[in-house]
Amino acid sequence: MRKALRWLLSLVVLIGTVGVAGATSGAATAAEPGTTTGARSTDIKDRLLAVPGMSLIEEKPYPGYRYFVLDYTQPVDHRHPSKGTFKQRLTVLHKDTSRPTIFHTSGYSVSTRPSRSEPAQIVDGNQVSMEYRFFTPSRPDPADWSKLDIWQAASDQHRIYRALKPVYGKKWLATGASKGGMTATYYERFYPRDMAGVVSYVAPNDVVNKEDSAYDEFLAGVGPKECREKIQAVQREALVRREPLSAKLAAYAAAEGYTFKTVGNLDKGFEAVVMDLVWGFWQYQPAATACGKVPDAATASDQAIFDYVGSVGDWSSYTDQGLTPYTPYYYQAGTELGSPDIAQPWLGDLSRYGYQPPRNFVPRDIPMTFKPNAMRDVDRWVRHNAHRMMYVYGEFDPWGAEQFRPARGAKHDSYVFTAPGANHGANVAQLVADEKAKATQRIQAWAGVSTTSAKPLAPYDRKLDRRDVRKESTLRP
Repeated sequence: MRKALRWLLSLVVLIGTVGVAGATSGAATAAEPGTTTGARSTDIKDRLLAVPGMSLIEEKPYPGYRYFVLDYTQPVDHRHPSKGTFKQRLTVLHKDTSRPTIFHTSGYSVSTRPSRSEPAQIVDGNQVSMEYRFFTPSRPDPADWSKLDIWQAASDQHRIYRALKPVYGKKWLATGASKGGMTATYYERFYPRDMAGVVSYVAPNDVVNKEDSAYDEFLAGVGPKECREKIQAVQREALVRREPLSAKLAAYAAAEGYTFKTVGNLDKGFEAVVMDLVWGFWQYQPAATACGKVPDAATASDQAIFDYVGSVGDWSSYTDQGLTPYTPYYYQAGTELGSPDIAQPWLGDLSRYGYQPPRNFVPRDIPMTFKPNAMRDVDRWVRHNAHRMMYVYGEFDPWGAEQFRPARGAKHDSYVFTAPGANHGANVAQLVADEKAKATQRIQAWAGVSTTSAKPLAPYDRKLDRRDVRKESTLRP
C-alpha cells in the first residue's frame, strides 16, 4: 500500500504487567476529585501511574473526561524482553471505570488532542489510544527495523491491555480506521481472547501483493464516467507538462528547503505525486461536490494544474521531509502489508517510473525483505475464525477494493457493511438506516451496554467527535 501507501505466533508470551498497584473495585469518574483510602488512592491518575512502567507526560482538561498523555515501557522484542526497552506513547480518555473501554490505534503516531472514536461515542466509554511502534517518538534507539512487524505491534497492544485491564475492568473493544483497522485485525488474530469485539473501518486486505487487478477494476468503474475522465485528463496533462510543472515543484521545494534524496530525484518525486492523483481523488474527495471542481485539462494554465494536483495530493509528500515521518509505514508496506500497483492505462507511455514500490520511499540503509505469508495468514484466520468482528467500508474508497471477509453466521456474529457515497472516512453513521441500527446495536452488545434505541449512548461533541478525513498524503491508508 502506498501513501495512505504512506509471524509467527510465538509460544513465548511476555508476562510483565500482571496486576496493578493500587487497583480498586470502585469507579473513579471524571467528576470525582480523587480521594485516598489508607495508602490506596482512587484517583484515576494515581491508578494509571501505579502501573509498572507507566509515566505521565501531561494531563489535559476536557469537560466530562480526564485526558492523559502517557509513556509506557515496552520491550523492543517481545520474544526476548531482556534485550532492551523503549517508551511507547499512549493516551487515555477517561470517562468512568464502570464503563467499557475502546482500544484505538491509527497505526501511525498518536494524536495528543483529546478525541473520541465512533465506537467510544456509541458505547459512551473510555478510550485508550496507542502510538504504533517505530513512529516517533515511540521508536527504539538504536532502531532495529527487524523488530517492526505486525506480531510485535500486536504484542504491544496485548501488554498494554494486560496492564490496564485491572483499572478498566469492563469489556474492551478494539477499533481503528485504515491502517488502524488493519492493526485492530492483526491484534485480534494474534490475541483473540483479549477483546470482546473489533470494529474496523476502511481496512485494506492486500492478501497477494503481486495481484492488484481488483484496484484497477475499481478505478475503472468508480463514480460517474464523466468525473473519472476529467480527473484522468488532468493527471495525463500534468505528465504532458512535466517540464514546466517540475520547474514549479523545484521552486516550491527550494523555498521550503525540501530535498529528494530518498526517492532519488525531483523527477521521481514529481511523477509519484501525479501518479497518485486518481487514487487520492476518490480516497479523500467528496464525490458529490468534487467532480465539479476538477479543472478542464485542455484549457487550464500550468499554475492551475499544479495547484489542483497539490490540492488533491501534496507536493511535499515524496520529499525527504514528507517521507521521513512515514518511514515505518513504507517499511511495513514493503515487508508485510503489501501495496497496490495500479496500471492506469490512460497514461500510456507518459510515465517514466511506473507506480513506484515502497522500497523507493525508505532509506537504502534500512534493509527490507517482503514476507508473502504474513497477509495470507491473517486473511485465512479472519475468514475461518473471526468472532465479533465488524468491517465498515466506503463505496468510493479505493482501499475497499480488497476487503476483509470475516466468517459469517450467527455463530461468528461478524459483519461487513458499505456506506453508500462514502470515501476513506466511512463510518457507522453513514450506513443506510437499518444497517446503521444493526451495527450500533451489535457494538453496544459486544461492549455489554445493550439498548433498544440503536443510537450512540453519548451525545455528539463537536470537538471530541470531529470526523476529519485528514489528508496526511495521497496514498497512505
